[in-house]
Amino acid sequence: MAAFYNSLKHLHIITVALSGALFFIRGVWMLIESPRLNQRWVRVVPHVIDTVLLLSAVALTSIIQQYPFVHAWLTAKVIVLVLYIGVGMIAIRHGKRKSVKAVAWIIALLLFAYIVIVAWRHDPWPL
Repeated sequence: MAAFYNSLKHLHIITVALSGALFFIRGVWMLIESPRLNQRWVRVVPHVIDTVLLLSAVALTSIIQQYPFVHAWLTAKVIVLVLYIGVGMIAIRHGKRKSVKAVAWIIALLLFAYIVIVAWRHDPWPL
């Protein structure tokens, strides 16, 4: 499995970038009330990308033998990931008013940035 580390790491980074970019553009579409937000591919592709992202993350934790709830930086990532998913759901689908969705979207983007910084620095207190 260690032989695949670099490939998995690159796959993980690419899916992080794709996931973040799609979340950003979906948020813009939500703000401008674009009909693109309701296209089938927009509802399906993010789930495919996020599944690959999660599977690559699990494989990487196994290879580097660092695990959430054992290592602080991974624990922070998992906890903030759950918050990001919840706030992101409010931003894209479940917020009742556009103002609530917009604030949730900004908070989700900040949470996403935190996750990326923690991953890059392997430190739950990156600032």
